[in-house]
Amino acid sequence: MSPERQTGNPVREIVSSPRVRRVVVKLGSGTVTDPGGGLRLSTIRALAAQLSNALAADSVSFVVVTSGAIAAGREKLGMTERPRTVSLKQAAAAVGQTSLMRAYERAFEKHGRHVAQLLLTHDDFERRERYVNARNTLFALLARGIVPIVNENDTVATEEIRLEGGGGGANDHLATLVTQMIGADLLILLTDSDGLFTKDPHRHPDARRIPVVENLDDESIRAAVGRRVSAEGTGGMASKLRSARVLSASGIPVVIASGLTRRSVLDVLAGKDRGTLILPRKAGKIRSRKMWIAYALHVHGTIVVDDGALKVLLEGGKSLLPAGVTGARGRFRPGDAVSIADRRGRVFARGIARWSSEQVDRGKGKRSAEVRALLGAETPAEVVHRDDLTILPPSGTPESRKGAAPR
Repeated sequence: MSPERQTGNPVREIVSSPRVRRVVVKLGSGTVTDPGGGLRLSTIRALAAQLSNALAADSVSFVVVTSGAIAAGREKLGMTERPRTVSLKQAAAAVGQTSLMRAYERAFEKHGRHVAQLLLTHDDFERRERYVNARNTLFALLARGIVPIVNENDTVATEEIRLEGGGGGANDHLATLVTQMIGADLLILLTDSDGLFTKDPHRHPDARRIPVVENLDDESIRAAVGRRVSAEGTGGMASKLRSARVLSASGIPVVIASGLTRRSVLDVLAGKDRGTLILPRKAGKIRSRKMWIAYALHVHGTIVVDDGALKVLLEGGKSLLPAGVTGARGRFRPGDAVSIADRRGRVFARGIARWSSEQVDRGKGKRSAEVRALLGAETPAEVVHRDDLTILPPSGTPESRKGAAPR
């Protein structure tokens, strides 16, 4: 137990050890790289010192999700501006990845710690076998006291994940997926700001830090989010709150704090008032497979349901039957991931379809006997089985926009 832990702060205690045993720490490009290009080595060294301290004192294990490969590659290639084409981004990432890992390796070695590199693409999360293999690899590394350093595999997936990440913040989304993958107790998003503020602190001197957020859908919170994007980064505070919203609904707290200080991680784990703590909205974590269905799979189409089916799915924990289906959008096959929307087009769930889009068009609104007569006796009774269905966070989230996939 860290001797610096504060007492009398029960809200902050939920993110302090010994309650927290497994932590994902994410560093964005604006934190790990210098404005003029190249890596900010002082930040990497400070992080290594903090994590090594916590590993030794409290037996907390860490996974680091980092940006910075493209920025590091820019410096090596002599680029004065961020590369704009996919091929140049991939070339910069390929060159910069070695510098990035060497910086982490040297920083942790000074504290007697080893690191491991994992480069992941969206396919590693979508394909269940690869997902489980990656998760088992992370668990094996953590069990041996090794710190995994995870990065998006920009050399093959730059454009793919950038587009799917909702217009920015790809590594914020990657950190969310890794947090869910390993069942972490906490995600710490390190940025160039001290947390979430009432206004953009870079532009408004009177901006006040928000210490704790209980409801991310509160209008005042949405109004406070600036969409400032750094010269190196592709996200902003909005992408971090998208990640926090997903994890909060999954029962996992998130802290947004400064990555430019030497103690932010240690202070968070000591229960101190640092950054912005986003409280979990759900008691207990959602099972890993449910999270995998909701947030790691490509959506191939949308199934629209009536109000009766909406109520049953939201309140009853039941399977989706054809009688409650009113239509389908897009083309999908059995085994594909689909969104489930109400009559107004609000997406409220994700699932793995047991029917194809053609079967849905033919069998929608029909009872079991009619379905068997029309589509054959071998047709599954459920369009989406409850074991393959996950309810998404309430309205007001990016995931519930019309036709949008939960990203």
